[in-house]
Amino acid sequence: MIESCTKKRMVFAVTCLGGLTLFVLIIESHLTSSSGANHSNPVTRNSTNDCWLKEDYEIVESCHPCTAFEIRSRMIAACLPTHYKEVLRCTNSGSNVIRSCDKVTWLEERNFWIFEGLAFATGFVSTTVVYVRQKILDHRMLRRIQRQLASGV
Repeated sequence: MIESCTKKRMVFAVTCLGGLTLFVLIIESHLTSSSGANHSNPVTRNSTNDCWLKEDYEIVESCHPCTAFEIRSRMIAACLPTHYKEVLRCTNSGSNVIRSCDKVTWLEERNFWIFEGLAFATGFVSTTVVYVRQKILDHRMLRRIQRQLASGV
C-alpha cells in the first residue's frame, strides 16, 4: 500500500503528522496546570521550616535551580533531593522558608525545544545527504549505460 503513494502524498502525510504533533504539544502545555502540582515532599532537617504544611503561604521566588555551591556545601537542605528550590512566606508566622520543588517548567520546555530542533536538523541533514548520494549514483548509472551503448554491447 505504501508503495502506491506518490512522493507528494508522502510529504503531505508526514507534514500533516508533524503539524498534528505540534498542535497536540501546544494544547497539552496550555491545559496542564502547574499551580501547586510541581512540588515534591520537602526534606527538612528541623520541623520549624514546614509552616506551609500548616498555614497559608505565598511564593516569594518561584522554582529555580540551586547553585552548584549550595548543592555541594549542603547549606540548604531543600537543594539536596531535586537540586531546585523556591522561597515561600508563611502568612501567619511571617517567616520565609525554602522548600524543594520539582524541575523548572520553562527550563524543561527550553530543553525539549532544543532537542526537537536538533532532531529536525539531523533529519534534514540526513535527508539532504541521501538525496545527493542518490543523484550521484543515478549519474554514475547513466554514464555506465551510455558507455555500454557507445561500445555496442
